[in-house]
Amino acid sequence: MDEAVLTDKEQRLHVLLRQYGRVAVGFSGGVDSTLLLRVARDVLGPEAVMAVIADTPSMPRSEFAEACALADAMGVVRVVTDSTELADPRYAENSSDRCYYCKKHLFARVAALAAEKGFHAVLDGNNADDAGDYRPGRRASAELGVKSPLAEAGLTKEDIRVLSRRLNLSTADKPAMACLASRIPYGSPVTVEALGQVERAEEALKAAGFKVCRVRHHGEVARIELAASALSRLLDEPLREAVVAAVKAAGFRYVTLDLQGYRMGSLNASLP
Repeated sequence: MDEAVLTDKEQRLHVLLRQYGRVAVGFSGGVDSTLLLRVARDVLGPEAVMAVIADTPSMPRSEFAEACALADAMGVVRVVTDSTELADPRYAENSSDRCYYCKKHLFARVAALAAEKGFHAVLDGNNADDAGDYRPGRRASAELGVKSPLAEAGLTKEDIRVLSRRLNLSTADKPAMACLASRIPYGSPVTVEALGQVERAEEALKAAGFKVCRVRHHGEVARIELAASALSRLLDEPLREAVVAAVKAAGFRYVTLDLQGYRMGSLNASLP
């Protein structure tokens, strides 16, 4: 990694944040938004930074609790807002634009809270690598005037992890964590029940020591994705039997293991 290039990106991020003034950050507690929140606090001061956390069924309870704890530890203003996306049939029907409707609801709420509480700009944690991925939510953010300073500063995911380690952030090596709705194939409805099944199954896998895991929801079938290096471990007894029992207890009838292993956005393969 070129240290001079990374330093330039970091300084660019500081300049952008100072230009924004008081900022509201859509905060998930992931790698990107945690670094953004911490740097914003360091540059602007805790009273000039608000973390807005959505309380939504598509966010695991463990992730929600961690996000709240991280924001509180940084001493910034922390606001929890109720989620409304599931009430929107355009979101619940789970078309390929699902993320657009989700982000539209979320950041409209963040923008309203920012205006109400005197914060000048709304920020998200998109990074420079996100431009090459299928992310319809970015269109909603652009329509609402949401700023993406990490992306604008040119910071990649690896840059963000490096800076996070330097700041001793607990999220520095945290695996990517998309919302639970991303486990449900396009065209299958997003429901509170389905999201709960996925959450319970994934929590069981994490408790069994699988740090990187996804449970894709195919009706009665749970399709488990793990890091390729962990596939053989799941087949060891009695672990295999315990995982099958836990995933069935989460609400699935059949439990399968995807031999391709985990890959980000695997359900996007169905898109034209």
